Amino acid sequence: MERRLAAIIAADVVGYSKLMEQDEAGTLSALSDLIRDDIEPLIAEHRGRVVKLIGDGILAEFASVVDAVSCSIAWQERLASSECGLQFRIGVNLGDIIIQDDDIFGNGVNVAARLEELADPGGVCLSETVHREVRNVLNLTCEDLGQQTFKNIAEPIRAFRISLGQSGNYKPSQAFEASIGLDFSIPDYPSIAVLPFTVMSSDPEQEYFADGVTEDIITALSKVSRLLVVARNSTFVYKGQAVDVKQVSREQGVRYVLEGSVRSAGGRVRVSAQLIDATTGAHVWAERYDRELQDIFAVQDEITREIVVAMDVQLREGEQHRVWSSGTKNLQAWECMRLATDAVLGGAAEEQPRAKELIERALEHDPDYAIAWAMLGFLHFTEADVGGGIGGKDQFEKAQACAFRCGERALELDPECAEAYGMLALTYLNASDHDKAIEMTEKAIALAPNNAEILGSVASAVMRKSGQPERGAELVRKAMRLSPFYRPALLRALGNNYRLSGRLEEAVACYRESLKRESGYLAPYVNLVSALGELGRTGDAKDAIRKIYELEPDFSVSAYVKGLSYRNRSDLERIRGGLVKAGLPD
Repeated sequence: MERRLAAIIAADVVGYSKLMEQDEAGTLSALSDLIRDDIEPLIAEHRGRVVKLIGDGILAEFASVVDAVSCSIAWQERLASSECGLQFRIGVNLGDIIIQDDDIFGNGVNVAARLEELADPGGVCLSETVHREVRNVLNLTCEDLGQQTFKNIAEPIRAFRISLGQSGNYKPSQAFEASIGLDFSIPDYPSIAVLPFTVMSSDPEQEYFADGVTEDIITALSKVSRLLVVARNSTFVYKGQAVDVKQVSREQGVRYVLEGSVRSAGGRVRVSAQLIDATTGAHVWAERYDRELQDIFAVQDEITREIVVAMDVQLREGEQHRVWSSGTKNLQAWECMRLATDAVLGGAAEEQPRAKELIERALEHDPDYAIAWAMLGFLHFTEADVGGGIGGKDQFEKAQACAFRCGERALELDPECAEAYGMLALTYLNASDHDKAIEMTEKAIALAPNNAEILGSVASAVMRKSGQPERGAELVRKAMRLSPFYRPALLRALGNNYRLSGRLEEAVACYRESLKRESGYLAPYVNLVSALGELGRTGDAKDAIRKIYELEPDFSVSAYVKGLSYRNRSDLERIRGGLVKAGLPD
């Protein structure tokens, strides 16, 4: 028997028996046409193959789990806009399969079929293994369904339901983006998108290595002031896909695209990279590097230098050192940080202990690794910000002190560590020291002017809560431009700044747009209700209020406002007043 690891899609038509009872011939014809004209070409387009059709069901396999999930999302989005009258449930699993006469069997197939049963009509359900592999690549919004017990499956399976229309590939309409001042045309100064480097081996563990190389190049370029470099989460939507660079240019609003590949084996690494003028398709520069594995940091610096030179970017005084600085020369420490970053970006609370363990391991390999100290500080900040309300004053103060110590240590090692300044800005904000938070924020922006995460998540929050919402809105819009496939949280951040600037109708539009993508969270509903209440549109707020109570039955305005660290009392009263006017109890 032949065995291999594969991503499996199991799909089934919703209400097939009833449809057949009502119109047997019409249902069969519609299903046959749909499979032939839409589904089979879509699966082939995502480099998968249809294994078999089972009555109203379809079984397909893919070599790439990213392709399988992307195909599932495209499948459901295409059907949602069609008039065929058919709906599917889809389950996606990654597991070991047995191949026999072009058919596939095994537990991996069985789990996919059980996940399909959990999916909503028109929805997609993922196993935990699939979710872990794609969450930071496709930037999905998913509902955690917890551990599920399935018939004839020995161990419980943790399942996740995709919130369709909320993936990283979703973008608001051009009209909406124009209304909030976003322009994704190619700027008249150098601009670049660095695509995920391809792994040139069959070892799946090399994925994180190639992703790390890509991310480090993006991070280095983000420190160049006279350059627009697209953020990681927007370029990684192309991972595992055959990409037309002209399409990337149109979607990301850039002139240049960097492509590359990585192969490592036996202590050696081969990195290939090519810079393309995506507006014409012309190759500007290409190079191949064969080095010892430990020299990967020097290779990254060389690639970054070649890009800057080829695009004729003039570095400002002081930029050269921080652009070429890679942070560590210890490969083991670097690898631990790559894995830890994935765990932190995942956002799930249960991933934080693993991230902390990996960061501490990185610091064992290299105690002078500044970014590792900054990341460790961020985990302590999160503990203070989220856990402080549970553990009380003592836990809050202990976590805050740890965050400060980590940030100070990072800056001792690297006075130009933008991430450390950003983390300290949030920690000072948590302590209601707004002047110090602003100081740290401005230093972070100066050191990494194109870092979308610092601009959108750190700087905009500090400015908003420190009484500068107009500046906060400006920074969020810049973060969005740097990350065209931006997270819904940025829409909410923009809305929050607009709300405190008095631009209430624009704030409502941002909140409503964000709710198309993050409907399982409390904050966007509270924000929307506050703005609608201030506008006096209490009728429009009823649905959002009902959702607030579904998510938090004991919600109260006073408890919510108590946890906000705003400098101006008037801002807090404005938020509280809007919520009360809308009909929520104080």
